Amino acid sequence: MPEAPKRTGPVARLAQRLRSRRYVVRDDSMRPAFVPGDRLYVDPRPRAGVALGDVVVLRDPERRGAWLLKRVVELASGPGPAAVVVRGDNGERSHDSRHFGPRPPGEIVGVVWFRYAPEARRGPIARLPLK
Repeated sequence: MPEAPKRTGPVARLAQRLRSRRYVVRDDSMRPAFVPGDRLYVDPRPRAGVALGDVVVLRDPERRGAWLLKRVVELASGPGPAAVVVRGDNGERSHDSRHFGPRPPGEIVGVVWFRYAPEARRGPIARLPLK
């Protein structure tokens, strides 16, 4: 069966925006890329799944009901990622996998794809290439 064509352009962007969740940055753990007050769209169903370098929102394993903003730095192998290792860009201020270990993929809320505020920092969020 032929693969379905990938949707791109304004219609695909609108669909992504409609299914997105919103997240407000509250701490310094991802400085300088993200600062407190940044408002982000998070795609709960990224087309390509979670990949190295993606910025993700995940459930905080130590505080019920809290979310964390981190970068994916390692994917454990297996059929699909068996575990995701996340780190903050600001290592001195980040509570991440160095403290709570690798996380199961089910704890990932979604992948950040767009900063919608503040206006001066508005724009798409690119995956950071990691080796």
